[in-house]
Amino acid sequence: MPDASDKTESAPAPGIDFKEEDILEAMRAIPGYLDITPGDFKEVYRLAFQHALERLSRDVTAAEIMTTDVVAVKPDTPVAEVAAAMARRGVSGAPVVDAEHKVVGVISEKDFLSRMGVVEPRNFMSLVASCLMTKSCVTLPSESALAEDIMNSPAVTVAPDTPVRAIAARLTQKGINRVAVTDPAGRLLGLVSRRDIVKATMGRVAS
Repeated sequence: MPDASDKTESAPAPGIDFKEEDILEAMRAIPGYLDITPGDFKEVYRLAFQHALERLSRDVTAAEIMTTDVVAVKPDTPVAEVAAAMARRGVSGAPVVDAEHKVVGVISEKDFLSRMGVVEPRNFMSLVASCLMTKSCVTLPSESALAEDIMNSPAVTVAPDTPVRAIAARLTQKGINRVAVTDPAGRLLGLVSRRDIVKATMGRVAS
């Protein structure tokens, strides 16, 4: 009979579409003979769920989850206009594209904060803390500053067929929140953010 304490542990999301390979992989991962007790079944279920998540993350690609309605700016766009465009759309980053729509860089909130003198630009509160500790707010980028002056270049990009798992690893490795999806010529197709990955993965699991 299952132990009552098991109820307090987090369980996999309901409705996941397990495949036979998920169950087989889970069974192979458990050494020895299975006596199919409630504990054994729970372990098989947990491993099958984990394998299913890994399979889904391999199967889903950037093209399937990317946002195509992207706020993009040109290298010669004034930073004030860049900030205004990001504010209107409620986004924290924007790719910079040239006349051929090729991605040449990316601008994020961190880039603005860095130019405003915040040593470790993590978020808006870092700016507030910097202002309070120095008793004077730092200087904004000059009115003549352009997108190309503060953008990060080269931009981190991925191909449309890049698996979500590889994208997640790239985001973690680079310490960034989004990547541009480009065609073989480097032209912008869309963006994939951490939020897109979480939403897509959990949506597949629950469906």
